Amino acid sequence: MASTLGASGLELGSTSVPKSQTNSGWELLLDLRAVGTGPLHERLKRALRAAIRSGRLAAGATLPPSRALAVDLGCSRWAVTEAYAQLAAEGYLEARPGSGTRVRWVDTAHDADVGTARAGRRPVPMDLAPGLPDVRAFPRARWAAALRSVTANASVTDLGYAEPLGHHELRSVLVDHLQRSRAATASGAQLLVTTGTSSAVRRLCRALASAGHRSVAVDDPGWPRLSDAVRESGLEPVPVGVDDQGLRVADLDAHPQTRAVLTAPAHQFPRGVVLSPERRTALLSWAHRVDGLVLEDDYDAEFRYDRSPVSTMQGMDARRVVLLGSLSKTLSPALRLGWMLAPSRWADELRRTESTPSLPPTLDQLAFARLLTSGAYDRHLRRARRAFRIRRDLLVAELERQLPGCEVSGAAAGLHLVVHLPDELHAPAIVRAAEARGVHVVDLDRYRSGGAGPPALVLGYGNITDALVPEAVSILAGIVAAHRA
Repeated sequence: MASTLGASGLELGSTSVPKSQTNSGWELLLDLRAVGTGPLHERLKRALRAAIRSGRLAAGATLPPSRALAVDLGCSRWAVTEAYAQLAAEGYLEARPGSGTRVRWVDTAHDADVGTARAGRRPVPMDLAPGLPDVRAFPRARWAAALRSVTANASVTDLGYAEPLGHHELRSVLVDHLQRSRAATASGAQLLVTTGTSSAVRRLCRALASAGHRSVAVDDPGWPRLSDAVRESGLEPVPVGVDDQGLRVADLDAHPQTRAVLTAPAHQFPRGVVLSPERRTALLSWAHRVDGLVLEDDYDAEFRYDRSPVSTMQGMDARRVVLLGSLSKTLSPALRLGWMLAPSRWADELRRTESTPSLPPTLDQLAFARLLTSGAYDRHLRRARRAFRIRRDLLVAELERQLPGCEVSGAAAGLHLVVHLPDELHAPAIVRAAEARGVHVVDLDRYRSGGAGPPALVLGYGNITDALVPEAVSILAGIVAAHRA
């Protein structure tokens, strides 16, 4: 492959194989003089971004190795790796082990037109709804390699019927991971593999019903699917309010027949608050006083930015707390893989009452175990945490700049935040108008059980690229301004 440099040393050209014969971005003309002034890595980033957005670098195209591009440009390798890293954080590029750096961004507006023509409906190209991680960043190569490895080495027993509590190898390494990363404890507790948090809640509630429970307290506002899981199990969900310190534990005394509570102490959804130390102590005291059980939803607790990590309540009292977790926010909800670390008493009850529990495929369990033991899962979490922090900072900055009269809360951790609207605005109307403009947001009232409250929007930033955040906020700000007028 022959490459030439422009006279200034800032223009990279080529006279090699025709573009139609390859999906490589190596043969690309980059004119760094046409993208303004500034440090070289900034100009290179702007030039590459422009090439991607214009379609000159298509999705899937491979970029030159950083060392090779640095030689061609006559610059340090750091400038190239910095430009690549920033574009990866913005969602334009992705680094695939063994296959180089590739273009990840696609023209969502073009895809939206195509999708509308095919499906007869308008898609949502700018997704600011909560509930999804960045599925574009799913470690496909690592997962595929782990799956190939465990498939090739699976024993005859592994290929038979699944172990009812989950594969022993995953259970062992996952307990170690939870003890190390979340300060959980296995003393007096047993880990069971599940197909996700909702399925774990259903299983636990059926066991509670068998033990004589009739209701479970739930966060209000809270995630509706968990309340539905409680109801589907034959128990009554009892809403208990949440304020700036988390669940209002004292309000549990108003429901003397309720002896179980489902809450998210580390990062409540959707308020985004952390259960205060005083209320953590009060909740455990309540559980002892009523002979009750706390179902601890460890919702997106892996992602924290402006505060120290908050350990689990399960680690404080393994006899009264069940720790619930899943891969839905760290890898993908499509895996349908989760866990619960339950007191031995309740684990025994589950074994007694469940003959054939629903479990993830054994090979998927083993693949996740391989990611844990190799350190690949920890490395993925570190990369995701950095990327989400950059995106969170960008979203908060754009909201402050374009919606200065709206307070933002719940942004210290997780993958979502809350935007509080002026009292005179009607949040459902804002949501409908934003949807019509291709921006998906959610009204906080959707998660309230007690009717309408002060107008607010829940914005998730897991499933949107950095590049689309300013545009999405600009559309939202225009809608809010129009409704205020």
